[in-house]
Amino acid sequence: MNLRPAALYGLLATLSLSGCTAYNYTAPDSPVPLTTASSTEPKPRVALVLGSGGPRGYAHIGVLKVLEEAGVQVDLLVGSSVGSLLGAFWAAGYNAAQLDEAARSGGPLTLFDPSLFADRGWIHGQRLQDYVNLRLGNASLEQLPRRLIVATTRRDDKQPVFFERGNVGVAVRASSAVAGVISPVGVRGVEYEDAEESLPVAVRAARQAGATFVIAVDVSARAGKAAPGTTSAQRDRDARRRSRIDLETRLADFVIHPDMAYAAGPRASYFSQAQRAGEAEAQHLLPDLLRKMTLAGVR
Repeated sequence: MNLRPAALYGLLATLSLSGCTAYNYTAPDSPVPLTTASSTEPKPRVALVLGSGGPRGYAHIGVLKVLEEAGVQVDLLVGSSVGSLLGAFWAAGYNAAQLDEAARSGGPLTLFDPSLFADRGWIHGQRLQDYVNLRLGNASLEQLPRRLIVATTRRDDKQPVFFERGNVGVAVRASSAVAGVISPVGVRGVEYEDAEESLPVAVRAARQAGATFVIAVDVSARAGKAAPGTTSAQRDRDARRRSRIDLETRLADFVIHPDMAYAAGPRASYFSQAQRAGEAEAQHLLPDLLRKMTLAGVR
């Protein structure tokens, strides 16, 4: 698979002078919104749910590496925000080593298009959408080798919505549209934004799909990790996020929650640190995970 690196690294990009109007995708392959993930036969045995977290998402690559080496077979991927981005590539056949190569040399985790004229944000998101579609050969969600459910948030009422069919790049862009940073994504007149705002770790989608065993990867900051000087507004946001995550992870059979530094940012050093943390935590928990999978009859 061709892994030609993107030209950008980090969040820096040339300012665009286009795109001052709201984005609305209306092509025939528009992602199909679902308020409940569909249950299909045969039902997935093992589902892997990758949570949101921006730069913390590099920890997912470390987790994927450990699962691959252990021979864990995943039938269903569910992704929120950065989890949907990495999930799309993994579902398409990229392995952890290839994701690591792409991430270290620029690529889907660092590909943004800042603009003074972006709609309700300062990043368009079009470049991310195009990159995903190009690298995945313009495959639709339903054509990926592994089943993928992309979680997003309907902007007007903050309700979770799931995409299982349609344009992968549009779905990932919608799931990753951080409010106030990346412009919201319109799909046939309905606007969507980051899954972080409704389901940072969308375990319910895996359950609705009928998965027998659900592994959830939570890359949020651990409780009590906030550094001195963290604002009360940020602490309140963390608490709201934690409450949303806890409701979901209780539905999982197994949770992997890497321990990373609280202050995350688009720095190569942090990317490496996050990936190492994900790998270390997954390796530490692997014996328990394999034991539980055996007891559940999925290994």
